Amino acid sequence: MAGHSKWANIQHRKGKQDSMRSKMFSKLSKEITVAAKMGMPDPDMNPRLRLAVKAAKAQSMPKDVIDRAIKKSQMGDAADYTEIRYEGYGAGGIAIIVEALTDNLNRTASNVRSYFSKAGGNLGQTGSVSHSFDRMGEISYPASAGSADDVMMAALEAGADDVESDEEGHWIYCAVENLSEVSDALEKALGESTESKLVWRPQSRTEVDLDTAQKLMRLIDLLEEDDDVQAVTHNFDVPEDVAAQLG
Repeated sequence: MAGHSKWANIQHRKGKQDSMRSKMFSKLSKEITVAAKMGMPDPDMNPRLRLAVKAAKAQSMPKDVIDRAIKKSQMGDAADYTEIRYEGYGAGGIAIIVEALTDNLNRTASNVRSYFSKAGGNLGQTGSVSHSFDRMGEISYPASAGSADDVMMAALEAGADDVESDEEGHWIYCAVENLSEVSDALEKALGESTESKLVWRPQSRTEVDLDTAQKLMRLIDLLEEDDDVQAVTHNFDVPEDVAAQLG
């Protein structure tokens, strides 16, 4: 399995939090509304909504904003969103998966295609890169949750498949259908997690040079700035010396 990409998941995520907090809240609210509309508006009765609310809380979204997004799902004028996945290649042949929620498929497809083109990549067919990833549940904990050995033991007892740990934290992986059960078991053993979500986990990662990293970061920024795009996943990693040049 691929190692956890510390640079991609911490440095870039922090930058996103710092510069795009309002946009992030908007995307989280959309996911909450869609999840509540597709099932029960009660997180305890709706696993997808529970994950969406947990993700929102992990980003410090105010409770009243979360409640408002849930209530919006019950209104007759709530927009109908379609879930869609785009797959393509960025600079250097790096595989990229884009997940979106949109009320206009033509607009979103046109935008995503243009982002790939502008950043030296190309949009492929559905399935063109997803075979290089595994769809899994990911549960994250801070380093303070315990030692790597203790977290590994707790994770295995909870039914998880794999754990990656470093000085920043712990990432526990399990089958998609077991995410809720494993998450509940881990909360009893380790306390509340930082985040629980479904992810595309790359089967391997490719280190990139500075020029390629800059092009890829431009593509990711373009995608994440789009209101319809909910998540962007890739299989590249940035060596420490290149990351230092990126700032």
